[in-house]
Amino acid sequence: MNSIIDPRRLAQTSLSHEEVRRYSRHLIMPEVTLEGQKRLKAARILLIGSGGLGSPLGLYLAAAGIGRIGLVDFDVVDESNLQRQILHGTKDVGRPKVQSASERLRDVNPNVQIDIHDMRFTASNAMAIAQSYDIVIDGTDNFPTRYLANDVSVLLKKPNVYGSIFRFEGQASVFAPHLGGPCYRCLYPEPPPPGSVPSCAEGGVLGVLPGVIGVIQAIEAVKLIIGRGDSLMGRLLLFDALQMKFRELRLRRNPNCPLCGDRPTIRELIDYEQFCGIIRGGEEPSLKSAETAIDEISVMELKARLDRKENFVLIDVREPSEFDICRIPGSKLIPLGDLDKRINELSPENEILIHCKSGGRSRKAVRHLQQAGFKRLKNVTGGILAWADEIDPTVPKY
Repeated sequence: MNSIIDPRRLAQTSLSHEEVRRYSRHLIMPEVTLEGQKRLKAARILLIGSGGLGSPLGLYLAAAGIGRIGLVDFDVVDESNLQRQILHGTKDVGRPKVQSASERLRDVNPNVQIDIHDMRFTASNAMAIAQSYDIVIDGTDNFPTRYLANDVSVLLKKPNVYGSIFRFEGQASVFAPHLGGPCYRCLYPEPPPPGSVPSCAEGGVLGVLPGVIGVIQAIEAVKLIIGRGDSLMGRLLLFDALQMKFRELRLRRNPNCPLCGDRPTIRELIDYEQFCGIIRGGEEPSLKSAETAIDEISVMELKARLDRKENFVLIDVREPSEFDICRIPGSKLIPLGDLDKRINELSPENEILIHCKSGGRSRKAVRHLQQAGFKRLKNVTGGILAWADEIDPTVPKY
């Protein structure tokens, strides 16, 4: 495997005495040597996301001596991040992630140049941001940005080091059609229906899992830079932490891929939110649909109706583990996945109000019941998070 670093930039790179001491365990490895460490210093990596995957990625890439790391993130640190996003600490809650991340990485290695891009990675800025880097690393958790990271990498002919996590499972690969491999679209030509794949906020993630997948991504990036070993290009590595098993799938470039195929039709960046069928406005995606409109009710209206003891049924479609954390008084738990087999517990004659954590799953439940013939349905906007914010601050938020 050849190094991807520009030889002209490499020729201008040298190590100080301090750097020789710092990287001494690399320098004595025959696979790395002084030449490999100079390549690491000459390398420029764009890291999209400073969260679960971005944390081990940033820490290990900075420690390894990557010369320049770009951080792209628009989010702020939340308490719920601290279970897995080890770049950030309790003192950083409320701060922009790129700020706390950059401080931590500079402390790990002051020799590394950290570029801060405190913004959302979008089709309007992606090309300008990514063009000056050698590798794009995808540490995101949503499909629009995954497709965007892939497309900008293909169009700019840069490797895309991919990783994904959910609950106890993770996957990783390297997408680089210009080096002979497939792209993300070859593996996933179409995004899943909006809301069909739970986010980490909705389904959860084992706190240490990002460490495994993020480190694998970091290893792949280092190998690409020093030009050693077998890349994950053309392979999808799957990890099951619960069973402690790795397996891999062979991937091939799709000659009919609209981006990297023999006759590509995608030649510029597109509207990725439209492509994935979602709209902004909440933690969970909402459907873009011309179907029957969904009636909605605010938590303030719900509280008033509960106080008046009006006749309706309040259904909670979250998971039992979430119901154990907190619940709205008087609600009945029917998890979204159990709705089909428990639909006989509901009567079309009753008015049914449905809520979840923040609104996405409850909208899906309303759509499903509409298709089953139910008419008197309302979605509780904002879910139990809105209830905690606007009605009862003693309710724990998760």
